Order: sequence, then C-alpha cells, then structure tokens
Amino acid sequence: MARIGLLRTGLAALLLLSLGAGVAAPASAQGNDYFVPNQRPAGTTPARPPAGRPPPSTPQTRTQPTPPPLASTPAVEPEPVAQIPAPPVPQLPALPKTAPPPAAIYGVIGVPEVMRASTAAQQIDKVIGERRQKLNEDAQKEQGVWRDMQQSLANQRANLSPEQIRTRERELQERITNAQRQLQSRNRIIQEAAQAALGQIQSMLIAVIRQVSESRGMNMVLHRQAVALNINDFDITDAVAEQLNKLLPTVDIAPEGVSPVAAAPKPAATPAASTGPAPAPKQP
Repeated sequence: MARIGLLRTGLAALLLLSLGAGVAAPASAQGNDYFVPNQRPAGTTPARPPAGRPPPSTPQTRTQPTPPPLASTPAVEPEPVAQIPAPPVPQLPALPKTAPPPAAIYGVIGVPEVMRASTAAQQIDKVIGERRQKLNEDAQKEQGVWRDMQQSLANQRANLSPEQIRTRERELQERITNAQRQLQSRNRIIQEAAQAALGQIQSMLIAVIRQVSESRGMNMVLHRQAVALNINDFDITDAVAEQLNKLLPTVDIAPEGVSPVAAAPKPAATPAASTGPAPAPKQP
C-alpha cells in the first residue's frame, strides 16, 4: 500500500485558515476586551489639544516643581561570551543496507480549495459564525448595561453616603466580573465546538487523499502552495473535494452552549483486579 507523507498538524492548520473569518473569533469576544469602568482601553492615549492652543487648566491640580536630574551613571560594558568549541563529529559504523524506496510518483492538492468546496466546512462556517455573532451582540448589550450603571452612580454620588457608594461600586464590579466569566465560557465552548467539527473533516480528508492518490498510483502528495509548477494530471484537488462531499456532506456540531468535551462519551471503567489472596494450587 502506498504511503503518503502528509503531516496531520500541517493539514489542521490549513483547515483553520481555509475557513476564513467566519470561524475566527471576533476581537470583541476574545480575552478581556470588555468595558471596565474607570479604565482606559489598552493602546489608547489621552486626547491632545489642537496645535497653538494651551491645554485646559485644572483648578484642583497644582504644578509640582521639577526635581533636579540625577547624576548620570557610566555605562557598563557587557562581558564577552566565551566561544565554546563544539565537540567533534563522531565516526559511527555503517548500518546494514536496506532496499531503496520506490520511485516517487507525485500528486498535488490544494487544501483551501477543497475546504471551500466542502459542504461540511460550509456548514461549520455558517453555524459557528452565527454563534459568534450572537455572542458579540450579547457582549455589546452587557457593556451598555455597565455604562448605564456607572453613569447612574456618577449622577447620584453626591446624595449617597460613602458606604452606599462602596456598595454600589462593589455591585457593579461583581456584575462585570460575572458577566466576563460567562462570556469567556461561551467563547471557549464555541471554539471547542468548531475544533471538534473541524476534526471530523480532517480525519475524513486524510483518508480521502489516501484513497484518491492510491487509485492513481501516487505515493507522495504535496500541497499546491509548495509547488511552483505542475501539470493538471498531478492535481487531485477536484477529485478529493468530490469524494469528500460524498462521504462527509455534513458533520455533527455540538448544540449551542454544550461543550463537545463534556458531551463526549467517557470510556467504560475496567473492573478492578481482585486484591485477595491467590487460590492455592490443587494437589495432584
């Protein structure tokens, strides 16, 4: 049987890239990019006044005198790193001669083109994209609630006692923390669902590539992106896409809000070995 030198990790990376932005997580639904009161978003700078106009003065702020500069310290030259010679190359004995590999018969495949033609990949793109869009909308609504709560607290601050202000601030912070935790959990579940669905395509695609290449007598299949020039007879992209749609028109995607990791069936536990004394051998 011909063997195909196709790395699973490289194919998985191409699968993720070929689905486009539909499966990729939006920036507003990843990490901690959420609105937090009294904080400036990362990477932003305060607004500067227009040229030729002095900055507005703040009555409560006093200009502090500039302290005298510290005495400059002399730069310390780094110590040179010693060059340690590498050990000599050992002389190893020759291994026994083996049969040479067969002559290479090449095939070429474009995985992104196969994924664009795959109905199962289109299903993943649609379902996961809708879930991410909903997550993004819920995150924006929650951020609006946080802003309203912060504005209400700012308007009522003058009529509240210090204890009431601390209580309101604590309630706001707890709501932000809990909401961020829930949004991050939903985002993680969406990612796991996408990865599990893509894994089904990946396994079937490897089997289909082997099936099509063996039917044509090929024993080595290269990615189209790594080949500068080839003829159409080497390309098996269309044949693989057609066979993939026949064998895997759709995939199983975990229901919304359900992690495929938690829903996966657990292996049955093996019965524990008996710890009692071994039976005595029978006497002849």
